[in-house]
Amino acid sequence: MHELSIVMSIIDIAKQQADRACAAVIDEIELDIGTMSGIEMDSFEFAWKQAVRGSVLEGAARKINTIEAKARCLDCDAVFSIHHYFDPCPVCGEHLLDILSGKELKVKSLVVS
Repeated sequence: MHELSIVMSIIDIAKQQADRACAAVIDEIELDIGTMSGIEMDSFEFAWKQAVRGSVLEGAARKINTIEAKARCLDCDAVFSIHHYFDPCPVCGEHLLDILSGKELKVKSLVVS
């Protein structure tokens, strides 16, 4: 379950930023997670509940922005939503794609006090 290591990394980022801001409490964390980031959300939720206990994020409100996966066909330039890396272009049927969004996994913002 790599979701636990991802949550632990998020906690480390939050702690570093709280320390830099000389903040005692993190009130809110906002995350961007793409639909093709490889995150299994049920596992992420379970790992989050376990890992944030006793951490700087224990009482923080969490907001997750789900970023839809979009790609551009390298043959016909069509832009479309995708669900898998091997999805064909709906216009020309080719598989050579440039992934434009959906692989994001980042801490977008923190609110500290």
